[in-house]
Amino acid sequence: MSEQADPKERPQLYLITPPAFDPAEFAPRLAHVLDGIEIACLRLTLSATDEDLISRAADALRTVAHERDIPLVIEHHALLAERLGLDGVHLPEGQRGVRKLRDELGADAIIGAACGNSRHDGLNAAEAGADYVSFAPIGDSPLGSGERAEHDLFAWWSEVIEVPVVAEGALTAELVEKFAPVTDFFAIGAEIWDNDDPLAALKTLVAPLDG
Repeated sequence: MSEQADPKERPQLYLITPPAFDPAEFAPRLAHVLDGIEIACLRLTLSATDEDLISRAADALRTVAHERDIPLVIEHHALLAERLGLDGVHLPEGQRGVRKLRDELGADAIIGAACGNSRHDGLNAAEAGADYVSFAPIGDSPLGSGERAEHDLFAWWSEVIEVPVVAEGALTAELVEKFAPVTDFFAIGAEIWDNDDPLAALKTLVAPLDG
């Protein structure tokens, strides 16, 4: 992922896979989206714990992503990243393991950290060597504690911290417009994949960025 964007620049898009999918069926849907809009990074986020299933999904998505020069990171399964030829890891528990993974995977690997709405966790992750910090959800969600990552957190981060910040979770077009000046990336997944045309849904969601 690229360095933190200038506040006046358009935030980049970071795509998240569904938590469950058939690789053979999902790969062409993903390719359709990637060919229709510029995507900076792809995150493989599977709820499954079966290594064979994860490996097959990673193989299919790696081909689609790398053919388009898009990095692919995997959520949670850090030990599989290097083995599967992926570009990095997204850690769902903040700074835990960031420093160790940096030593293991090297300087070129992408390491991201999900930090909920915690400024403290975000700072620790950045200090430990994370390439980006994700705060979520920015919208109303019944998942987790339901506590939102507020606009003020992003505004402060974008002014003070150089490490790129990602906004995600229950995005709407209105939230995209509101958070665009204070985030470097929007991570989008559940908002589009249930739609018959995920590319059209994505374009509608991020339309305010082109306004």
